[in-house]
Amino acid sequence: MATGHTDPQRRERILAATLDLITDEGVAGVSHRKIATRAQVPLGSMTYHFTGIDDLLRQAFTRFADQIVAVFEQHLNRAGSPEQAREAVTDLIHTLSEGPRRDLVLAHELYTLAARRPEYRQLTQEWMNRSRHLLEQHFDADTARQLDALIEGLTLHRALAGSPHDRALTRQAVDRITAP
Repeated sequence: MATGHTDPQRRERILAATLDLITDEGVAGVSHRKIATRAQVPLGSMTYHFTGIDDLLRQAFTRFADQIVAVFEQHLNRAGSPEQAREAVTDLIHTLSEGPRRDLVLAHELYTLAARRPEYRQLTQEWMNRSRHLLEQHFDADTARQLDALIEGLTLHRALAGSPHDRALTRQAVDRITAP
């Protein structure tokens, strides 16, 4: 393994290890030592790349939010009509709820931090604004806000249900919110 400045992937490995550790142990289980061990980097790398644990958490959660926004983009950018946009939102809800359990855990760890600490609340607000902006390419601002809440809620309900509801019910909910 490369060391020092010859290891251009070190920072990315640290961020990935941070998200993996949060998934396994929650934010409360995060420490520089555990992350360094998981990322297979010297402990000193942590302070070289990040000013502290909060900086590391913010950057890791920003990276996670970027990944989720990219999923929104994949679905919503290909819609060319209102009907296709409604179908894209339905697909998005099912993609997110059937996706990796890791994403669900990370989202809720971030929401918990945001409920307690304003700097993380700002991060989640930026994430919501980006998601809504993508929805506003197809729907008015009020509808986009309602859809964003629907996406979050149905994703959670489907992901945690013993037997999640089917696609028809998701589409019915999307249609009700987006009805002209």
